[in-house]
Amino acid sequence: MDITGGDLSQQDTERVTVAEFVYRPTAADFEEALRARARRTPAGRAQALLAPLVAAATVVVYATLRDASLPVWIISMVLSVGIAYWGTVRGLRTMARRMFSIVEPYGECRMVADDRGAVSTGERVSFTAEWTVFRQYLETPDLFVLLGGDRAAGIAVTPKRGAQDPTDVDRLRAILDRNLKRL
Repeated sequence: MDITGGDLSQQDTERVTVAEFVYRPTAADFEEALRARARRTPAGRAQALLAPLVAAATVVVYATLRDASLPVWIISMVLSVGIAYWGTVRGLRTMARRMFSIVEPYGECRMVADDRGAVSTGERVSFTAEWTVFRQYLETPDLFVLLGGDRAAGIAVTPKRGAQDPTDVDRLRAILDRNLKRL
């Protein structure tokens, strides 16, 4: 995969579709990606709902064993589920900030994708990934979010604001549709 912008060493009849994005990652990108994952994947929904469900079950068991009155049940349920939900949201934000802290030193990133995979080059690091590393992807209004496959856990985030040409967003979507399952 050539990322220098020169010839792709292919004949014109075998022209490769390439999408290029240049962007500086932000913590908000990772927050949006994790929220989208929590809404659209079974693992994300389980992660987001586990704490509130455990809190509700705990209140039901405790209130039943203590033979609590209805107002105590209601207040306990609202408080425990609310606190568990708040903790889940805070946990996603913390996770997003940690993920961002890993990529922040890379500075501005340039990602070039074609049907073979993607090459991401930062100011201090370069990373190449074949599409087999990822299993599926999802799209938000501002991002493409690639979700890890069998051999890799995690996510990769590509902000649409980095598209070098407005058609690069459509090109990347087409490349991803050919190589990954869309959620």
